[in-house]
Amino acid sequence: MVKLSAREFGAAIADTWVQTRIAILTVATIVGLAYLMNYSGLTYTLGLGVASVGPFFPLVSAFLGWVTVFLLGSDTSGNALFGNLQVVAAHQLNLNPVLMAATNSSGGVMGKMISPQNISTGVATTELKGVVFARTFKHSILLTMLLGILVWLQQNVLQAMIPH
Repeated sequence: MVKLSAREFGAAIADTWVQTRIAILTVATIVGLAYLMNYSGLTYTLGLGVASVGPFFPLVSAFLGWVTVFLLGSDTSGNALFGNLQVVAAHQLNLNPVLMAATNSSGGVMGKMISPQNISTGVATTELKGVVFARTFKHSILLTMLLGILVWLQQNVLQAMIPH
């Protein structure tokens, strides 16, 4: 059992709020933006626009997830923001919507390794500042391209791999 006085407990709550308020605001803003985009039809409109790349969409799909998570730092936020866009574009192109949504998430994982928010947290107490991004960027791009190629193959050649 932790023995804190009411004053110490209140101080801990206040310190926690000070440390997390910007992160809480950021997450709430991203989720709010995702809802706004979905309910206003903006996601649908963007999905129609992205579908214009036609057969190259699996590659674009992987990079959409990649860039979103690179910028936001969160795969969950990336899925909330662009998951529906992927499904809309997949329907327009007669692609598997589950595969395209999964590609968004998997591409996001490749973007997470170079996300400034994640790198800064990971190297905050080390001498690796400025080194991690430079060493992982090319791997992130290469893996995202390989993911896009794999998804294109799954959609067009290896369709038995896609669950129905």
